[in-house]
Amino acid sequence: MSTLIETKDLTRILRETVPVTLVKDISLTIGEREFVAVTGPSGSGKSSLLYLLGLLDRPTGGTLMIRGRDTERMDENERAATRLANIGFVFQFHFLLPEFTARENVEIPMRKLGRLGRSEMRGKASELLGALGLADHLDKRPDQLSGGQRQRVAVARALANDPPLILADEPTGSLDSTSSEQVFRILETLVREEGKTVVAVTHDLDMAARMDRRLHLIDGHLTTETINAARQDEGAAPEA
Repeated sequence: MSTLIETKDLTRILRETVPVTLVKDISLTIGEREFVAVTGPSGSGKSSLLYLLGLLDRPTGGTLMIRGRDTERMDENERAATRLANIGFVFQFHFLLPEFTARENVEIPMRKLGRLGRSEMRGKASELLGALGLADHLDKRPDQLSGGQRQRVAVARALANDPPLILADEPTGSLDSTSSEQVFRILETLVREEGKTVVAVTHDLDMAARMDRRLHLIDGHLTTETINAARQDEGAAPEA
């Protein structure tokens, strides 16, 4: 399995009057086609770690490599280009633009990347939404969709540029149990059938147990890293 992300002593400290440590000395490797859960109590640094991995924030120490490239050597334009081409984001509250339709929201990352023409973007957005069961909702605005439907639009948007890595911050946290299961199965399918890597922050320990590996954070530190039983049955050994 090829390495997609590698960190060494990754640290993020807010330089306030009293410094606040968000992430401290995290070293880990995430490979292609992995389904990884990030767990821990509120304020443990889960979202902060995700934002660092997604190049939405800069570390104050340590290194972050994406596909062998040192991200700290990138200027802001390179970071933005790397983000657009390699990383898709799914957040708890979807962050869809309310004035745009579902299809238009999915087109936004493609427009920013600038590789496809207008008709190609429209066709790809329609295809992605159709694959997620939203073919009849292409022209609806977010306020015309249910919570589960909005989150599926957010997943389609994350997939718009066909990135190898999907980062999800509590993607089912605001959903009912039925919608949560639907979104989880979509993320699982992305890994098992599409070959994506998915790293998801979650408070749902049952959900985390169904993923390949769990990273547990406390006070910004990676305290435990566990490969779940199903992976061990396949012959994968737990990592330190």
